[in-house]
Amino acid sequence: MRAQVKYIAIAQNAGKHPVAVMCNFFEVSRSGYYAYLKRKDRSSAEEKLAALIQKCQRQTNGTYGYRRVGIWLERRGIKKNHKAVLRIMNKYGLLAQIRRRKKYRQMSGQLHRYPNILGRDFTAIKPNQKWVTDVSYIQTPQGTLYLSMIRDLFDNSIVAYQTGTEQSVNLVLRTVRQAKAKEAVTAELHLHSDQGFQYTSQAYFTLTQNYGITPSMSRRGNCYDNAPAENFFSILKTECIRRHKPKTVDQARQLIDNYIFFYNHERIQLKTKLTPLEKRRQFA
Repeated sequence: MRAQVKYIAIAQNAGKHPVAVMCNFFEVSRSGYYAYLKRKDRSSAEEKLAALIQKCQRQTNGTYGYRRVGIWLERRGIKKNHKAVLRIMNKYGLLAQIRRRKKYRQMSGQLHRYPNILGRDFTAIKPNQKWVTDVSYIQTPQGTLYLSMIRDLFDNSIVAYQTGTEQSVNLVLRTVRQAKAKEAVTAELHLHSDQGFQYTSQAYFTLTQNYGITPSMSRRGNCYDNAPAENFFSILKTECIRRHKPKTVDQARQLIDNYIFFYNHERIQLKTKLTPLEKRRQFA
């Protein structure tokens, strides 16, 4: 008979017989039995805490990480070390369900960083002077569609965009090539991005050099440095994607095509009272 089974039998009869007598009968040590009781109490306490954390995750739609869970517990009078909270969340499968961005390796081993030339100066006095670029994603029940776009800060028009089912360097390169094919690029053009793996790649460096484009880059972890790009994605998702809720990747792609045409040609901007391409034509 396993010692664990003997300890359970002793615990169940602790009120009927002396513990020392039962330990002698089952040929186990009293220290081993009391150690079992401590483990049992600890396990019971863990289960109660896990139940509370599960309640927290239900209330927050599974979005809280262990630090926020710790604060949630503390507000209810339960103070726990954050490492203990993380261990229990791991053990009971209660980690946050937020989809985390995948980490990519730079296969060439070479990363290119660029100075923040724009410095949050998002004004441009003529077309093709300052572009901002970024990649966002559209979730559908069928899968994820990635959108890479370039926005001109002169009139806020979307100069070029590409979609794909993979977040790749090639998606960004296709966007830059499309913009170059449409617009007259000069040496004064600054193309601003964040520090995503696509923009630090050797291929991106080579392409911008070949086109005579000067890259500019946000500071690490500072989304405000590329606010105009983030702003467009916010507008797109608020006015289009969240309203229509595409069921497939193809539906999402069609919605993006239609919306960007509307945005460039028909959507009036409050500051200028013109559409982006009306302002662009006025300059020409």
